[in-house]
Amino acid sequence: MFKNVSGAISHLKEHQMYPATKDELVKECGNLSDFSDNDKKWFMDNLPEKTYKSAEEVMTALGWRKEDMGEGMQMGV
Repeated sequence: MFKNVSGAISHLKEHQMYPATKDELVKECGNLSDFSDNDKKWFMDNLPEKTYKSAEEVMTALGWRKEDMGEGMQMGV
């Protein structure tokens, strides 16, 4: 299970450029010190192979919901 979901969502929404392939997203995740090795492995193992157009598309693919976001964060419209 991915532990730092709110941190990942924040990164996906605020720092990741789209469109992005699974390989690009995994590479970016692997370079971040905010996430444990277990979180990085979970992300790599659970993200389906495709090109993503937005953070919301990545979140949906991983089964993350709006409720998984940290307090004070809002989904983009």
